[in-house]
Order: sequence, then C-alpha cells, then structure tokens
Amino acid sequence: MTEENPEATASENPPDSAAEAAPEAEASMTANMDVPKPTPKRHRVLEAVLKGLTYTLLILVVVLLAFIARDRFKYGQTTVNLPASEEAAAAVGTPTEAPQPVLPADVGLPPLAVDQSVDEKGIPRTALLHTTIPTRPRVDVITYTVQTGDTLFSIADEFGLKPETLLWGNFETLEDNPHLLRPEQVLNILPVDGTYYQWTEGDTLSQVADFFEVDPDMILEYPGNRFDLTLASVDAPAIDPGTWLIVPDGKRAIKDWGPPAISRSNPASASYYGAGHCGSIYEGAVGTSTFVWPTVAHSISGYSYNPGVHPAIDLAGAEGSPVFATDSGVVVYSGWSNYGYGNLVVIDHGNGWQSAYAHLSAAGVVCGQSVFQGGSIGAVGNTGNSYGAHLHFELVYGGAKLNPLDFLP
Repeated sequence: MTEENPEATASENPPDSAAEAAPEAEASMTANMDVPKPTPKRHRVLEAVLKGLTYTLLILVVVLLAFIARDRFKYGQTTVNLPASEEAAAAVGTPTEAPQPVLPADVGLPPLAVDQSVDEKGIPRTALLHTTIPTRPRVDVITYTVQTGDTLFSIADEFGLKPETLLWGNFETLEDNPHLLRPEQVLNILPVDGTYYQWTEGDTLSQVADFFEVDPDMILEYPGNRFDLTLASVDAPAIDPGTWLIVPDGKRAIKDWGPPAISRSNPASASYYGAGHCGSIYEGAVGTSTFVWPTVAHSISGYSYNPGVHPAIDLAGAEGSPVFATDSGVVVYSGWSNYGYGNLVVIDHGNGWQSAYAHLSAAGVVCGQSVFQGGSIGAVGNTGNSYGAHLHFELVYGGAKLNPLDFLP
C-alpha cells in the first residue's frame, strides 16, 4: 500500500482551493465599498474652524456697514444701500458695480427730473430769439427834429443834457435864444454836456480850450473827436479847418437878448435895443419893493426861470388879456424890440428894481409915464420871437435878473 504525500496532494488539487477562496475575496471587496471609511478627527476640527471664521467675517462686515450708515444719516450725508447679494460679494472681495448715492428719506427733497433728451454732460441753455446788446455811452453828435410842443428844457431832459448845451451846440440855429425854437428845426444833440466848436485856420488847441475853460487834453482825448493819439498832440493836433469838435464840460457866456437894465436917469442906454427906447431923464412914481402878479393867470406857459438860459418866466394868458404893473414906477421903454421880444414895456421902480413885459400885443403906456401897482400897461400877445400867446416877465435888481417866482405872492 502506497503512502500519500500531503504536499503533493495539496498541489494536485489547486482549483478547489481557488474556488473556495474566490467567494471570500468578493465578499471582502463588497464590504469595503458599502461602508465609508471614518473621517479623521483633525479634518472635522479644521472644517469647523473655517466655517466659524467665515460667519465671523460676515458679521463684522455687516456691523461695519451699519456704523457707516448711522454716521452718514447723523451728518446728513447720503447713504449707500447694497443688496444682500452685493454685501456678501463685498464680504468675500468680489468686485461689484459702484453703488449709486441716494438722499436720506427724511430730507424730503423731490426726485430730480432729468430730461433724457438733453445731453447730461452739459448745461442746457434756453434758445432766445432776442440778443441783448450791451449799451455803451454815446460819443457822436446826433440830430433831432423839433416837434410841436417841444421846449428847450423838454428836449434837454429827453437827452439828459443841460439846456445850455443845446444852445451851445446850435448857435447858428438858436443864437442863444430859446424863443427861437420852432417845429421842424433840426438840432445837434451832443453826447455829453459841453460846447460844440468849428475849427478855423489859425486856431490852436490851447486857445480853444482856454476859451471854453477846459484842459486841452480833454478835447484831444475825447473819443468822439477821433484823434489818432499816436500822431496828434496838443501842440500839433493836425485839425482841418471846418472840423467840428466836441468840448466836454466846455462853457461860455450865453448872450442875453432881453432888455438891459434901464434906469430913469439914463433911459437912452437902450437906444440900440429898438424903436421903443426913451431918450430923456424922467422922475415920477417910486415902487414899494413888493410885487403883484402881472397877469390874471398865475401859471407858467413855456419857459420857467433859468439863470443861464432863460432869466425870466413865461406866464400863461389869452391874447388880449390885460397886463398889470407889478409895482409902481416910471416907464423907461415902450415899443418894438429889435432882439426878438416884440412889443416891450420896461418900468424903473426908482429903488434899484426894474421890471420888463415882453411879447405884448400892444403897449398901453408911453415913455416917462408914471404907473402904479396893479395898473394896466398893455395886453398879452404873441409878437417877436414867440410861439403862442404869453407874457415874458422879468424882475431886475441892481442889474441882476432874479427869479420872479421868489418875489410874487
């Protein structure tokens, strides 16, 4: 009987062993796939720490935004409102669009209405059909045609000038006499108060300036005279004869065409004045130095008193109405005046006073006649250089023509 070797027996039967081992290996692999491996403890701790830090950071960001919002509300500044998604993005550093500032709700301002059709990058302007042109001082002489009802004073007021300036600028037309003003006359209107002078051959700028009492540089430098200051000088202005010059602030004496002061002791002094002069020495009534109105009407009609232009008053009155002696005295002129005053009566009151009554329709007294206060001496008229019936009335004391309105009751 043969002995069996155990090793040989084992090696001779391997399939059976493999068959038996296969189910055990498969069972072991299945068990490893169904049951997860346990997480190490240190991983779980690290995960908890990261979550805690994230929540803490979010809380800090929210608290910081709350403090910023509170401070801006406190000082009236605008606040920035971030949506929750933007807050979270800001917490983790994710870039977002810049927030738009809004006004606090408690300010109460209405929302700004923006016209979307207008370019918001500029400031719109309203289209105006009228263009405003800045005004500049006038420097040239202009002309004006006299209208019915104009007076020297009304025209001067219209252009902001003194009445004297109108006379000085229009001597050829008015001859220093405002009573020569007539409708349809064309007057020079200077840009400033002063005189108007026509240059003649042989003139010097210094002489002209001295005559009008101004500095020669004022004439040379006035823009309206249009000198080329790079070439012209006071000594060599290079002015052509016939050139008209504006003399700013210039002045000269205005010729008084009214009757001179005529005394009873020398009435012949007015012989040049016209046919109404008296030639003898007279004695007679003496005045009281008090005066009454010479007309029934007590209102101004035409020119009032102006010492440089019209040293008298023009009193209203219908043509033919009586004219009265303002005070007692002697007639020293009675008749026609050659200087534009028509029929004229002058009374010497014997106490330094004289009175004159011009443009009469007729004189009712004769030379040397004594008259008494309130007595009739003539009638209101429109003779001489007169435009409409009125009485030109003068009061003279010591040779000076005073304002009658200062002495009439």
